[in-house]
Amino acid sequence: MNKLNIKGNWNEIAGKLKQEFAGLTDDDVLFVEGKDEELLGRLQKKLGKTQAEVRHLIEKV
Repeated sequence: MNKLNIKGNWNEIAGKLKQEFAGLTDDDVLFVEGKDEELLGRLQKKLGKTQAEVRHLIEKV
């Protein structure tokens, strides 16, 4: 599986995601180095989107 391609500061990206999806909490967007799949899984479950859709959302922010 490809590593999550995060451009820029994760805190800024997380803030933008939380603005776009009001139901996200700090715990939902918690990024820990090396746990990309766990983050994607939390977001996928919370947003009801596929893993590919979640990756796309993160990469376009």
